[in-house]
Amino acid sequence: MPDRLFGLACSWVALMAEPRTRTVTFLLTDVEGSTALWEADPAAMRQALARHDALLADGIAEHGGVVVKSRGEGDSVFAVFDMASDAVTAAVELQASLQAAAWPTAAPLRVRMALHTGEAQWRDGDYFGPAVNRCARLRAAAHGGQILLSQATADLLRDSQTDGVGLRALGEHRFRDLARPEAVFQVVHPLLPGEFPPLGSLDAHPNNLPRELTSFVGREREVDEVRRLLVTTRLLTLTGSGGVGKTRLSQRVAADLGPSFPDGIWLVELAGLGDPSLLAQVVASVLGVREQPGRALLDTLIDVLRPRTCLLLLDNCEHLVEACAALADSLLRACPGLILLATSREPLGIAGETVWRVPPLTMPDASGDAATSDDTSALAQYEAVRLFEERARAALPAFTLTGQNGPAVAQICRRLDGIPLAIELAAARVRGVAPEQLADRLDDRFRLLTGGSRTALARHQTLRALVDWSYELLSEPERVLFCRLSVFAGGWTLDAAEEVCSGGGIEPADILGLLLQLVDRSLVLAEEQPIQAGGLSPVRYRLLETLRQYGAEKLRDTGDALVLRTRHLDWSPRLWPFQAA
Repeated sequence: MPDRLFGLACSWVALMAEPRTRTVTFLLTDVEGSTALWEADPAAMRQALARHDALLADGIAEHGGVVVKSRGEGDSVFAVFDMASDAVTAAVELQASLQAAAWPTAAPLRVRMALHTGEAQWRDGDYFGPAVNRCARLRAAAHGGQILLSQATADLLRDSQTDGVGLRALGEHRFRDLARPEAVFQVVHPLLPGEFPPLGSLDAHPNNLPRELTSFVGREREVDEVRRLLVTTRLLTLTGSGGVGKTRLSQRVAADLGPSFPDGIWLVELAGLGDPSLLAQVVASVLGVREQPGRALLDTLIDVLRPRTCLLLLDNCEHLVEACAALADSLLRACPGLILLATSREPLGIAGETVWRVPPLTMPDASGDAATSDDTSALAQYEAVRLFEERARAALPAFTLTGQNGPAVAQICRRLDGIPLAIELAAARVRGVAPEQLADRLDDRFRLLTGGSRTALARHQTLRALVDWSYELLSEPERVLFCRLSVFAGGWTLDAAEEVCSGGGIEPADILGLLLQLVDRSLVLAEEQPIQAGGLSPVRYRLLETLRQYGAEKLRDTGDALVLRTRHLDWSPRLWPFQAA
């Protein structure tokens, strides 16, 4: 035991002295079904994990590996090796030892393992980078007792002599978070089981989810919350302003839930559908359901979906709200195994619906230290900053977040309200404009932020088109109030809106109803304030700065800007503890 501890200590000292970036072979392990074992007998599981940890630590050290984390998420182990052949030999011997061991638990511990070779960054006592993520996704697809290899590790193994080790090609598989598929191989050895169920990749479960072409940044809390809500409701509608990331979030959650829906996860994209009467046909086309002569298509859909356990993702419902609401109500009442996840700028408004507003990305606060800090590690804690950096690097590979441009990037993210699409449009501009110059010109953001992906929806190619889409869906009274509300730079109360924004056909009594409709349409934010004397918890309203600038521009076009600003000026002195002379 002392020799083993001394060897591990020496390995750790060597690891701490490593360069910041290097190429290694990663070995990630995880105990399959550990949650059930913990629930069944915690005391026995503690003993079993102690034995498991000792076996892995000894086997990894014996073959020149280093344990980076002896306890990651769950009951996982994270180790690195200089040689791919050493990593594979260690994995085979570890599996043999684990299978031969006597376990105090009711069932033996079954450990899944994955190996991938790649370059990663060493920082703060841990490895980071795409190579680590790829290995983690590979491990998640494995079964207890199985060892999986990536193409990179398999290629290296073919050039070495490893006794008794063979490889079985399992084909290409898609994994969540990863833009490109991975060719997967299973380690074959006389000491190991040979047959396992299909891999738990995206391809193992029927779905039509698109492959992610860009990285998914942050949103860990949001993903967890949406998954939790889908356990408690059969219709969950994700709402939020345009460009906030409702579609990406919904698709990410759906990809995670594959094993929960044996009959599939089906994405129905509605952005290009203009005729509400064709909604059922679009859904049927996605599901491969054919219309039957003399029978309503909705009835056929219900017959097909009634026995199935599946998730239907209705994306971009805002311009078809009534049709989507009617379809959702009919399907949910008749199909007990169906779960609906919808994205829309406003709720569907039917019984049983749970509405969850997607928040902007986290961003530096204007008054916080990170907003002006040249500490890039502090700035990188914010999702909006990380997204800007990644998308800027895609546009200009030489781009890096530095102490010089960091405050400007923080300002851009904050002034764009943490809206992912707006940040992506801004980041694409670094090809010709420095972040400091971008930050100085955001007052003209609708001219500046253009040139999105040519294959994206037209309304996602420019910031103006994004807001135009929401504005055009409003009724005329809603448009008038929205534009008038732009005179409030710092938010407002209901009383203020009634006094400043009424007139011209809009009575003070109309304001509350119109305001709530703008809240439902994700154009106005309603925020409860701290409880005041008398137990009142007043609500304040505000516009995101991008929406406020858009509304102010529309207000100028109507010729009413001066009138509204004068009303606002007349109302403003009442906020002060003194009256103007």
